[in-house]
Amino acid sequence: MNLIPADSTVPVAQSNRAASDRPTHRPSEAQKTEAPAAGVASLSDLYTKLADYLTPSELKKVKEAYRFSDEMHLGQMRKSGEPYISHPIAVAEICADWKLDAQAIMAALLHDVMEDQDVKKDELIERFGAPVATLVDGLSKLDKIEFQSQIEVQAENFRKMLLAMARDVRVILVKLADRLHNMRTLGVMSPEKKRRIARETMEVYVPIAHRLGLNNIYRELQDLSFAHLYPLRYRTLTKAVKAARGNRREVVSKILESVKTTLTGHHINAQVHGREKTLFGIYRKMRNKRLSFSQVLDVYGFRIIVDDFASCYVALGTLHALYKPMPGKFKDYIAIPKLNGYQSLHTTLIGPYGTPVEFQIRTPEMNRVAESGVAAHWLYKNQDASLTDLQQRTHAWLQSLLDIQKQTGDSAEFLEHVKVDLFPDSVYVFTPKSTIIALPRGATVLDFAYSIHTDIGDHAIAAKVNHEQAALRTELRNGDIVEIITASSSRPSPNWLTFVRTGKARSAIRHYLRTVNLSESTALGKRLLAQALTAINMSPALPTEMEEKLLNESSAKSLDDLYADIGVGKRMATLVARHIRNLIENETVQALPAPADSAATGKLDPVIITGTEGVSVQLAGCCHPIPGDGIIGQLRRDQGLTVHTTDCEPAKRSRAKEPDRWIELAWGNDLTRRFECRIKVLVQNEKGVLARVAAEIGESDANITHVGMDDDRDHDMTQLRFTVQVEDRVHLARLMRNVRRVPRVARILRERA
Repeated sequence: MNLIPADSTVPVAQSNRAASDRPTHRPSEAQKTEAPAAGVASLSDLYTKLADYLTPSELKKVKEAYRFSDEMHLGQMRKSGEPYISHPIAVAEICADWKLDAQAIMAALLHDVMEDQDVKKDELIERFGAPVATLVDGLSKLDKIEFQSQIEVQAENFRKMLLAMARDVRVILVKLADRLHNMRTLGVMSPEKKRRIARETMEVYVPIAHRLGLNNIYRELQDLSFAHLYPLRYRTLTKAVKAARGNRREVVSKILESVKTTLTGHHINAQVHGREKTLFGIYRKMRNKRLSFSQVLDVYGFRIIVDDFASCYVALGTLHALYKPMPGKFKDYIAIPKLNGYQSLHTTLIGPYGTPVEFQIRTPEMNRVAESGVAAHWLYKNQDASLTDLQQRTHAWLQSLLDIQKQTGDSAEFLEHVKVDLFPDSVYVFTPKSTIIALPRGATVLDFAYSIHTDIGDHAIAAKVNHEQAALRTELRNGDIVEIITASSSRPSPNWLTFVRTGKARSAIRHYLRTVNLSESTALGKRLLAQALTAINMSPALPTEMEEKLLNESSAKSLDDLYADIGVGKRMATLVARHIRNLIENETVQALPAPADSAATGKLDPVIITGTEGVSVQLAGCCHPIPGDGIIGQLRRDQGLTVHTTDCEPAKRSRAKEPDRWIELAWGNDLTRRFECRIKVLVQNEKGVLARVAAEIGESDANITHVGMDDDRDHDMTQLRFTVQVEDRVHLARLMRNVRRVPRVARILRERA
């Protein structure tokens, strides 16, 4: 099964159907006797590769899987005109290059039979055993990923793929082999389909290949995607690299000879290979640094393979004696491996004619892992091998996918969390006991806390970074030593979502907020849906049979779950209400009459705000609404309802862009809490004026939560800024009158966004 197949199938000549139809029938007995017309040479190559490491009994099972796949796909043709069976053979051959086990090879040969020919899982279990059937089923369950306007469609399919991969990493290895062959044969597709498939490959499969350390696949998929996404740029760069290759041959040869001679002279046994940057790597550097091709000097580099760990550092010192190193261009990925297990020493030296040249120094084992990543477990395994560090890292990451899934509300949220962790850039920090923790670039102290344990993150209040006090939002840097300070009374805040970086932290925070504030969100969502139904002349009370149908189509477990999703902004009440109306109309049920007051006025009653709703309702920090202000509400995804004043400029701009996310609000009558607002006071620079203003605010029965002032002290006037807590607009007006009477106060006004 192909997520986005680079081929479509056409029936054989005997069929009377349109050429674009895919045959879904089982082949007839007459067809079964036909020999495969093509793919024999590739099949021979496949068997030759498999014979090198599979036992005769395993090879026999693989041949049985091939014969069954050939029988099922007989009559199917690729867009290129080749028999369809050539594709499973090619996928299996790529897997054989990694020396995947017999079960994975069989799954590669059978990966399309369940979807294309409606072969049942029970039949595969009976023929090939449960492990193979489970692998094929995991591959076949993945629907086609398409970049549609509805992100939920893409997100749900992406979630299925990653969860299947988390249960058995062989699923994604076969899937990547499938995608690689499809990308290699993409030339026969239309330009529009090429771009779509290439974009999906670049955004989904390339990061996964990188995360699993499959460097060869990562580089090839990247360049193939680049070629189909930007064909003109690809051709232009190809010509430029070919020309540069000739112009720089003398420089490369001179460096190669010098390095070999120097290493031999120091008795270092090494293999030295010249390597060229990928075209996409060159293009990305030109784009990110705004360089012309002639300014990209390090198109070429060298890889040095030495015998053992210690020789890596000896070779590094020898090279630094030969050529001057560039400051800040040395990276030790041996002492601190990358997240995907990659190990190597990187250094950039100033070669002949002032040309920067990058060197990578590693052992043969490091080189195998660098090229094959997690697949090296099968490539070079032995019977007594224990889990390597790479295998442990990969297992931990795959397990984290399952943990995130458990804490995630829906597929879109899961997609958001996981994509964060697919970015390659990392920062490495230390626990107080010197354990290395790898986090994405831009991660904060709070991300570190959640990476240790969810309970530590939930109860974190502060931290020490390099033995100095630091806030939870502090961004971490390479080499930081981090210690988390916790308190049993501390709880996650919605504000934390604004600065955490990792998927694990975001999912844990949202899970806590969703669980703890479920009753608040449910009540708010119920009010919002009732309001939306009333607006379209429908009764908020739904028939029981309509409730069941609504739950089935919305994938919600209960009405309370549906209300909670509305309350936290995941679902729009207006869209749910329209869907309910469509369901009723499709059932040919007469729409329920609207309540008399709503029908008479044609206007929606506002939602009442009391200020005690909890985190499901938040007061906007841009305008600080207080009772007495005209207010409107914005439903923000996973953040519930945010209250703004009606004259708030940011709210006006946002409302113009997304009017469906805004609802009318009104203040309740029984308000027992105080609300923050900001005031600006212009005063003459004089000793004690700040104290007198602050005292007057206190005398007005208001609390000061923040004080600030202008940095410019060269003028006679200074502007003071206060955040104060008041009961309502009347209380604020009384406070401002009292402050205005203070000597040396020139002006006072309420600060707006």
